[in-house]
Amino acid sequence: MADLDVKLLQAFVVLAEEMHFTRAAERLGVAQPVISQRIRRLEVIVGASLFDRGRQGASLTASGRAALAPAKRAVRASRQVIRAAQLEGKPVLGSVNLGYAGASSRPWLPPIARAVRNEAPGIELKLRSMVYAGSARSLVATGELDMAFSRKNAAHRDLDERIFEYERVMLALSTDHPLAGQSSVGLEQVRDDSWVTFPDVQGSSVREIGFRLARQAGFTPHVAQEAPDSYTILGLVAAGVGISVTVSSVAHIDTPGMVLVPLSGPPKYLAATIITSQRPTRATRFVRDIVETVLPTPSRPSGLVLGDET
Repeated sequence: MADLDVKLLQAFVVLAEEMHFTRAAERLGVAQPVISQRIRRLEVIVGASLFDRGRQGASLTASGRAALAPAKRAVRASRQVIRAAQLEGKPVLGSVNLGYAGASSRPWLPPIARAVRNEAPGIELKLRSMVYAGSARSLVATGELDMAFSRKNAAHRDLDERIFEYERVMLALSTDHPLAGQSSVGLEQVRDDSWVTFPDVQGSSVREIGFRLARQAGFTPHVAQEAPDSYTILGLVAAGVGISVTVSSVAHIDTPGMVLVPLSGPPKYLAATIITSQRPTRATRFVRDIVETVLPTPSRPSGLVLGDET
């Protein structure tokens, strides 16, 4: 059997994550035909079809699903080889400012900090709390932050961005709400309800997507109460102050009296990302590689990824 080129495996992994040839090519910084050529070459080498091609994009075959996990391990291992050679056994020194915002990113901070401490004790990881994830891009672009949790959008294309989680858009209801027992709820069903949401300031992607979906459903929400964080918002929902559009990553917050219910129709997601400058320091590159090991990019889910519908 022919040797497997890491570039072929990388193309396979990225296409499996994006399920779209154009998006995969953009992530790898190559032309779309290059992705197609690499996938065809890989399929010839392994002797199996890895993707079903369609007008809407690509989907993994049974062979593709079986090959994905070992392919990811191989790509990660190749990066570790390069990193080890570049380090030459020398410790990495420096500080890295990592910005985070909201309840959704906080569960990931302890494992990231632990991994950095274990693998690079010479790096000082400084955790910076931001008001909202939307402010991350300007802070990284200006150099105030080295890395940050964010959500995918079209701004600041000069930043390096990698998806680490797809957060499903959910509706938060009090347990005594008439629709709390439903398997899914359409926004048109709660058009007369008051909302609890983040303040109307730039940077709250959850608020922005909630209002956007409401407008698509034919109404503008009535905001009964604004609050600065998901912990407070979910508590207010539990108290019956109103409903709220939120994301599945806040499910770890223990909020008695509140339930999360999926929106009806195709599942809707926001893409949570890690962003860095395209010219990072050596310490930042090292931490970025560690974060990718702790939070590998998942496969693109079936449904609609809001803000990335093309």
